[in-house]
Amino acid sequence: MEIVVAGRHTEISPRFRAHLDGKLAKVEQLAPRAQRVDVLVSHEPNPRQSGSSERVELTVVDKGPVIRAEASADDAYGALDLALAKLLERLRRTRERRREHRKSVPATAADVTDLAEATDAVPADETDADARTLADGSVEIALGDSPVVIREKVHRSVPMSLDDALYEMELVGHDFYLFVDADTGHPSVAYRRHGWSYGVIKLDAAVGAPTAEPPLHSTV
Repeated sequence: MEIVVAGRHTEISPRFRAHLDGKLAKVEQLAPRAQRVDVLVSHEPNPRQSGSSERVELTVVDKGPVIRAEASADDAYGALDLALAKLLERLRRTRERRREHRKSVPATAADVTDLAEATDAVPADETDADARTLADGSVEIALGDSPVVIREKVHRSVPMSLDDALYEMELVGHDFYLFVDADTGHPSVAYRRHGWSYGVIKLDAAVGAPTAEPPLHSTV
């Protein structure tokens, strides 16, 4: 498993790199198919945020869904411990979910991997002179002569249930998740409200003249 370390507004010392190797060995135990772990260490120079000035972001690149976690503390070692604890918990949940799925649907367990792999990013073609393709496949486009820059990224979409969408959202640690609802076929966004309370917004694409009712439906 490859470990890629980068620093933002900070230098990565050899001691911290060696510390990372030992800590991240636990990742391979829970995710033996993991190809790479990306580590981003960033420093916040604002003295008012000294208690959370060091941030560590961990991203596991696997054949399945991307799993990530991040945390902040007053030193990089503490931030790493906090982020790693979150990451390992998400990896354990992923492993248990895969085991349960294989028990319940043994004949199609291999399909789970195929569906997960289909969610990998699809590189976008650079078709505009002002567009710039980034290493992760996203494209940055300047909006006319304005200073506004729009970053665009296209993903393959596999229809899924709301339960699966919430699960995927928790894995990446985001506050929202865009997906296609398997029951309705509608583009939908699941989002975190507070605690373990969630909401979902579904789009019903209207064809022809607009109706009196707006096409946006929200469940809160």
